[in-house]
Amino acid sequence: MSLVDGASLALLIAGAAFFFAGTVGLLRFPDVYTRLHALAKADNLGLGLIVLGLLLRAPGWATGIKLVLIWLLALLASATVGFLIARRARRHGIAPWRAGDRE
Repeated sequence: MSLVDGASLALLIAGAAFFFAGTVGLLRFPDVYTRLHALAKADNLGLGLIVLGLLLRAPGWATGIKLVLIWLLALLASATVGFLIARRARRHGIAPWRAGDRE
């Protein structure tokens, strides 16, 4: 295994771990706001690491540019959708969870 293959594999595994962490956060966090935070942060970082891992194996510049554009589009979509969901939850009176609250 070459150094590039090892680095690519490490980035892909790290990205998958962040996706897993975001999924666990989605299932375990108590309210919509903390769940959105878990998904937005962990999934964006996970996708970024996976894109970096795939960039190391990309056959050419065109493929690399497409991968980066996909990642940027996902970042934009995640931020937009997260904002819209949080705004909708706030408008419907869903209060953020506090440490003393019960589920």
